[in-house]
Amino acid sequence: MASDSRSPAHRNDPAVIREALTTPATWAVVGLSQNRCRTAYRIADFLVSQLDMRVVPVHPDAPTVFGQQGYAVLGDIPDGTVVEVVDFFVRSQLVGAVVDEAIAQRERLGIRTLWLQLGVIDHPAAARAEAAGLQVIMDTCPKMEWPLP
Repeated sequence: MASDSRSPAHRNDPAVIREALTTPATWAVVGLSQNRCRTAYRIADFLVSQLDMRVVPVHPDAPTVFGQQGYAVLGDIPDGTVVEVVDFFVRSQLVGAVVDEAIAQRERLGIRTLWLQLGVIDHPAAARAEAAGLQVIMDTCPKMEWPLP
Protein backbone atom coordinates (compact mmCIF):
# COMPACT_ATOMS: atom_id res chain seq x y z
CA MET A 1 0.00 0.00 0.00
CA ALA A 2 1.52 3.32 -1.02
CA SER A 3 1.67 6.41 1.11
CA ASP A 4 -1.66 8.07 1.78
CA SER A 5 -1.97 11.80 2.41
CA ARG A 6 -4.71 11.08 4.99
CA SER A 7 -2.28 9.14 7.18
CA PRO A 8 -0.52 10.97 10.00
CA ALA A 9 3.03 12.01 9.23
CA HIS A 10 5.72 9.80 10.70
CA ARG A 11 8.54 11.52 12.60
CA ASN A 12 11.89 9.84 13.09
CA ASP A 13 13.06 9.67 16.69
CA PRO A 14 16.76 10.66 16.99
CA ALA A 15 17.14 8.22 19.91
CA VAL A 16 15.94 5.33 17.72
CA ILE A 17 18.39 6.34 14.97
CA ARG A 18 21.22 6.54 17.52
CA GLU A 19 20.35 3.12 18.95
CA ALA A 20 20.17 1.51 15.50
CA LEU A 21 23.53 2.93 14.43
CA THR A 22 25.48 2.36 17.65
CA THR A 23 24.20 -1.00 18.92
CA PRO A 24 25.99 -4.01 17.40
CA ALA A 25 23.33 -5.88 15.45
CA THR A 26 22.41 -7.97 12.46
CA TRP A 27 20.66 -6.03 9.71
CA ALA A 28 18.59 -7.74 7.03
CA VAL A 29 19.01 -5.57 3.94
CA VAL A 30 16.02 -6.06 1.65
CA GLY A 31 17.06 -5.46 -1.95
CA LEU A 32 20.76 -6.24 -1.42
CA SER A 33 22.47 -7.94 -4.36
CA GLN A 34 26.08 -8.34 -5.48
CA ASN A 35 25.77 -5.30 -7.75
CA ARG A 36 28.37 -2.89 -6.37
CA CYS A 37 26.82 0.01 -8.31
CA ARG A 38 23.56 -0.18 -6.36
CA THR A 39 22.93 2.02 -3.35
CA ALA A 40 21.89 -1.01 -1.29
CA TYR A 41 25.36 -2.51 -1.78
CA ARG A 42 27.16 0.71 -0.87
CA ILE A 43 25.10 1.25 2.28
CA ALA A 44 25.43 -2.39 3.33
CA ASP A 45 29.20 -2.05 2.85
CA PHE A 46 29.11 1.04 5.10
CA LEU A 47 27.17 -0.89 7.76
CA VAL A 48 29.71 -3.72 7.68
CA SER A 49 32.97 -1.79 7.29
CA GLN A 50 32.26 1.39 9.27
CA LEU A 51 29.67 0.37 11.87
CA ASP A 52 30.73 -3.28 12.31
CA MET A 53 27.23 -4.62 11.71
CA ARG A 54 26.45 -8.05 10.29
CA VAL A 55 24.35 -7.89 7.12
CA VAL A 56 21.99 -10.58 5.84
CA PRO A 57 21.04 -10.07 2.17
CA VAL A 58 17.35 -10.39 1.30
CA HIS A 59 16.76 -10.44 -2.45
CA PRO A 60 14.75 -12.68 -4.80
CA ASP A 61 18.03 -14.10 -6.18
CA ALA A 62 19.26 -14.94 -2.62
CA PRO A 63 22.87 -13.91 -3.33
CA THR A 64 25.78 -14.35 -0.93
CA VAL A 65 27.10 -10.85 -0.17
CA PHE A 66 29.91 -9.90 2.22
CA GLY A 67 30.28 -13.60 2.95
CA GLN A 68 26.70 -13.87 4.22
CA GLN A 69 24.14 -16.25 2.74
CA GLY A 70 21.22 -14.43 1.16
CA TYR A 71 17.55 -15.29 1.35
CA ALA A 72 14.74 -14.61 -1.10
CA VAL A 73 12.39 -13.26 1.58
CA LEU A 74 12.55 -12.54 5.32
CA GLY A 75 10.53 -15.69 5.98
CA ASP A 76 13.38 -17.80 4.54
CA ILE A 77 15.87 -16.63 7.17
CA PRO A 78 16.40 -19.66 9.42
CA ASP A 79 15.01 -19.99 12.91
CA GLY A 80 17.60 -19.02 15.50
CA THR A 81 18.93 -16.15 13.39
CA VAL A 82 18.36 -12.85 15.16
CA VAL A 83 17.81 -9.83 12.91
CA GLU A 84 17.42 -6.68 14.97
CA VAL A 85 17.05 -4.21 12.07
CA VAL A 86 15.43 -4.61 8.65
CA ASP A 87 16.65 -2.05 6.10
CA PHE A 88 14.37 -1.62 3.07
CA PHE A 89 15.67 -0.73 -0.40
CA VAL A 90 12.26 -1.23 -1.99
CA ARG A 91 10.11 1.25 -3.90
CA SER A 92 7.50 3.02 -1.79
CA GLN A 93 4.72 1.40 -3.83
CA LEU A 94 5.97 -2.07 -2.85
CA VAL A 95 7.38 -1.60 0.64
CA GLY A 96 4.08 -2.07 2.50
CA ALA A 97 3.95 -5.78 1.72
CA VAL A 98 7.55 -6.26 2.87
CA VAL A 99 6.88 -4.26 6.05
CA ASP A 100 3.92 -6.59 6.68
CA GLU A 101 6.25 -9.57 6.26
CA ALA A 102 8.67 -8.01 8.78
CA ILE A 103 5.78 -7.55 11.20
CA ALA A 104 4.85 -11.22 10.74
CA GLN A 105 8.48 -12.31 11.32
CA ARG A 106 9.08 -9.87 14.22
CA GLU A 107 8.96 -12.36 17.08
CA ARG A 108 10.63 -15.25 15.26
CA LEU A 109 13.62 -13.15 14.15
CA GLY A 110 13.76 -10.69 17.05
CA ILE A 111 13.18 -7.68 14.78
CA ARG A 112 12.96 -4.43 16.72
CA THR A 113 13.56 -1.69 14.11
CA LEU A 114 12.51 -1.10 10.51
CA TRP A 115 14.58 1.35 8.45
CA LEU A 116 12.91 2.59 5.26
CA GLN A 117 15.63 4.14 3.12
CA LEU A 118 15.78 7.64 1.71
CA GLY A 119 12.80 8.13 -0.60
CA VAL A 120 10.99 5.04 0.71
CA ILE A 121 7.83 6.42 2.30
CA ASP A 122 4.70 4.57 3.37
CA HIS A 123 2.94 6.17 6.34
CA PRO A 124 0.25 3.46 6.69
CA ALA A 125 2.94 0.74 6.72
CA ALA A 126 4.92 2.68 9.33
CA ALA A 127 1.78 3.01 11.46
CA ARG A 128 1.11 -0.75 11.19
CA ALA A 129 4.69 -1.52 12.23
CA GLU A 130 4.56 0.85 15.18
CA ALA A 131 1.21 -0.62 16.26
CA ALA A 132 2.92 -4.04 16.21
CA GLY A 133 5.60 -2.73 18.60
CA LEU A 134 8.36 -2.00 16.09
CA GLN A 135 10.46 1.15 15.91
CA VAL A 136 10.38 2.81 12.49
CA ILE A 137 12.88 5.08 10.77
CA MET A 138 11.69 6.36 7.40
CA ASP A 139 12.98 8.40 4.47
CA THR A 140 16.60 8.65 5.54
CA CYS A 141 19.83 6.71 5.19
CA PRO A 142 22.25 5.38 7.83
CA LYS A 143 25.20 6.96 6.04
CA MET A 144 23.46 10.35 6.03
CA GLU A 145 22.73 10.06 9.75
CA TRP A 146 26.35 9.19 10.57
CA PRO A 147 28.28 10.59 12.35
CA LEU A 148 25.71 11.19 15.01
CA PRO A 149 25.43 14.68 16.48
